[in-house]
Amino acid sequence: MALSLSDPLALTDPLAWVVVAAFAASAAVHLWTSRERAARTLAAVTWGVFAVFWALLVPHFWFVQKSVIETVLVAAAVPGCAYVGYLVYAKRPSLMVFSRAVAVMGVIYLPALTIESVKRALITATTTQSAWLQRALGYRPEVLTGPTVESAHVGFPHALLYVQDGHRYLLEVLLACTGIGSISLVAGVIVALDASVRRRAIGLAVVVPIIYALNVVRVAFIAIANGHQWFDGPLATRFVELVFSPSQQNIASYYIADRVIAQSLSVVVLVALTLLLLRVLPELETVVTDLLYVLTGREYDLGHLRE
Repeated sequence: MALSLSDPLALTDPLAWVVVAAFAASAAVHLWTSRERAARTLAAVTWGVFAVFWALLVPHFWFVQKSVIETVLVAAAVPGCAYVGYLVYAKRPSLMVFSRAVAVMGVIYLPALTIESVKRALITATTTQSAWLQRALGYRPEVLTGPTVESAHVGFPHALLYVQDGHRYLLEVLLACTGIGSISLVAGVIVALDASVRRRAIGLAVVVPIIYALNVVRVAFIAIANGHQWFDGPLATRFVELVFSPSQQNIASYYIADRVIAQSLSVVVLVALTLLLLRVLPELETVVTDLLYVLTGREYDLGHLRE
């Protein structure tokens, strides 16, 4: 079957494996041999390939996902990855830690992306636990296990349905809704740090359950907001039409709840978790200062954040 640019995921899924394998190889060379220059060269080339990976995904997030925040972040990742590749090769060897982290992230995330049984288990857990939370709050979503207008999934819980005044408001729980992306991101960084196994285990034990629990809350909030049309006013509807150009009717509440409120709060949560982790894993300061340098070109002293 021929690959097409109109189907970017057909290109990016195998490319992701290539990127993860190359980062893992650079980490192995860096940690277990004395050939640091070779490791940094391989990491730099891999960052260039990673930039191509994100470039291929920009149309997907804009036209398919219709997410402004994710599109901006993905587009920014293209020059960002290229710049990190230059830095890790030419002047900032400490970025090898972040390169190592990307390999760990991929090892966690790619099985969920490519192995159907793992994907189904994650979607099932998120759907059922989110439904439980909604019921605990007094709402009554219907959990669907069969095909919907949005997917052909069958045999496991994967969608939440509200019926209000004869209208059906459906939330399809996708892999991206399970929190595995955020979990793999944070876990990858923690595992890659030059810290003791005990402190890294403590860091994982603290943040992974927090991320997962907050993600269940996020899905419940979006399902309720969409199902009860909390944000269906004329201003919100006009905003969604201008920014997202949705193809469906009565979709403003979903976009405001998910693309605007939930995704914005996710950034706030990520910053808060970073500050928390700095107290448990001060080695994280190297990764954060490296990222700040990539973003601003300036050096920062974050020691006061650990006090």
